[in-house]
Amino acid sequence: MSTAPSRSAARQKRHERIRLHLEGTTERPRLAVFRSLNHIYAQVIDDASGTTLAAASTVEKELRGSTATKVEEARIVGRLVAERAKAAGVERVVFDRAGFRYHGRIKSLADAAREAGLEF
Repeated sequence: MSTAPSRSAARQKRHERIRLHLEGTTERPRLAVFRSLNHIYAQVIDDASGTTLAAASTVEKELRGSTATKVEEARIVGRLVAERAKAAGVERVVFDRAGFRYHGRIKSLADAAREAGLEF
């Protein structure tokens, strides 16, 4: 009988460990990213008040049915969430990768958000 945790359980454990030290404040909210098999979601969250200030994902009407690759879609979502965060008055964020490795779609989203003007 194997006692090895599943990949999703291991990621969830990493995420919990990261969240012990990472918290979004009013001055510097948290940019939380979730990556599923087909989609990517990003939210700017103020943990002090428990509100989402800005969000973007590939399930939105404008991005649904896109022929771009997943990495290109992540870049578009990163740009979108950064623009919406800046419109909400957010300049600086802390990046919450939610236990995912910082490469591929996660890295693409983060780089696009930086290029669009978010500082983290």
